Amino acid sequence: MANKKRYRKKKREKIVSLFSFLSLDKQRSIDHWLRGRKQFKEIKQADFVIISPPKCGRTWLRVTLSGFFHSRYGIPDHEILGFDNFHAMNTEVPRVRFCDDRYVSDYSKHRDSKVDYYDRRIIFLIRDPRDVAASNYFQWKNTVNPYKKRLHKIRQQPDELSVFEYAMNEDYGIPKTVRFLNAWEQELAKTKAHLLVHYEDMRADPAAVLKQITDFMQISASDEQIAHAVEYGSMENMRKIEKNTDPGGSRRLMPKDINNPQASKIRRGKVAGYRDYLSDKEQTIIDDYIANNLLPSYGYK
Repeated sequence: MANKKRYRKKKREKIVSLFSFLSLDKQRSIDHWLRGRKQFKEIKQADFVIISPPKCGRTWLRVTLSGFFHSRYGIPDHEILGFDNFHAMNTEVPRVRFCDDRYVSDYSKHRDSKVDYYDRRIIFLIRDPRDVAASNYFQWKNTVNPYKKRLHKIRQQPDELSVFEYAMNEDYGIPKTVRFLNAWEQELAKTKAHLLVHYEDMRADPAAVLKQITDFMQISASDEQIAHAVEYGSMENMRKIEKNTDPGGSRRLMPKDINNPQASKIRRGKVAGYRDYLSDKEQTIIDDYIANNLLPSYGYK
C-alpha cells in the first residue's frame, strides 16, 4: 500500500517536471489537477468521506479507526487504514477516503459548490483555525518536501516568517481555513448524510466521539472495541508507530527527520496551543479576525 502510494507520488512529480518550462503557477495547476483526478475517483468509490482542513487530527482519527477495525474485524495490528486496503482484507470494512478537499475542484471545476460530495456520506472534522495555522507552520518549516516547497506560494524561507506572519497569510494561514469552513457550512446539509466532529471534543473524550462515528457508519461497537481503538490511537502509541521502521509495517506515520521533534507528525495536539507562539497583541489580532470572519455556528468565537 505504502509502496503504491510512493509510486503514484513519484509519477505525478515526474509528469509535472515535464512542464518545467511553464510558470510555477501553471505547474501548480497541473499538479493540483492530477491530485484532484485521483481524489475525485476515490471519493466516488468511498462509503464514507472524512473531510477536514490539514492539521485537524486526520492522522489521529485514521489511526484510531484503524485500531477499531483491528479489534472489530480482525485486521492485522500493524496495518493502518488507507482508502480501501482494509476493505480488500474484509469486505465488511467500509471504504474510507480521508480528504482535505484542496484539489477535487481543480479536476471537476465545481468551484462554487460542493456538488461533487452531495451523494456522499461525510464526516466533517474541524479544529480551531488558530491551532491549525500553528501546526501548519511547523509542518511547512520542518517536513514539507522540496517538490512541494518549490510549488508553494510562500516564497520566503521558513526562518524568514514568524508563526504570526504565517498564520495571517491569505493563501496558507487562518484566512484560508476560515474560507474553507465558511464554504462548507451551508453545503454539509446537501450531502447524503453528515456528521460534524470537533477535534477539541476528540481530545476531551475520544471514546464518545469514536462511538458517534461508528454509529454514523452503522457499525456496532462494544465498549472493549472502543477502548482498544482509543488506546491504539493514543499519543504514546502513535509515537511508537511513527518510530517503527519495519518495512512490513506502515510508513504513513514515519517522520521526515527522526531527530527533529518538530518534524514529527504527532507533535503536541494541544488545544489552544497556538497561544504559546504569539504575543498578547498578536493573539488579539488573530482572535478578532476569527470573531469577525468565521461563521459562529462552528463555536470558535
